[in-house]
Amino acid sequence: MTLSAPLKARANVRRFALSLPGAVEEFPWEEDAVVKVNKKIFVFLGSEGNTESPGISVKLKDEEVHGHAMAVPGAAPTAYGLGRHGWVSIPLTGESAPAEVLCDWVEESYRTIAPKRLVAELDAG
Repeated sequence: MTLSAPLKARANVRRFALSLPGAVEEFPWEEDAVVKVNKKIFVFLGSEGNTESPGISVKLKDEEVHGHAMAVPGAAPTAYGLGRHGWVSIPLTGESAPAEVLCDWVEESYRTIAPKRLVAELDAG
């Protein structure tokens, strides 16, 4: 089975997020995946079965990076009040950012959430 471009992007983001020091995947809401570090979520991946509107959510504190992510067509502050705290939901469509940029945003979110010792480990590696 060949994955669609959005599902390939999701798979690449997932693989990258899980490669970060201390990262673990959990499924707190049935099929919806998240990746955590130190028991805190740094990326919402949604459901692998969501082929209608796949997307990710990341926490971006840097204003410039946040603005760049919000410029992606369909991007919006994450629901449930998370948008107030810098979380951005980015759809994975043909108009989405390239996988490399998505992974940069995942790393930015990780750096915001992860303990300093794990960020130092990332920088050393």
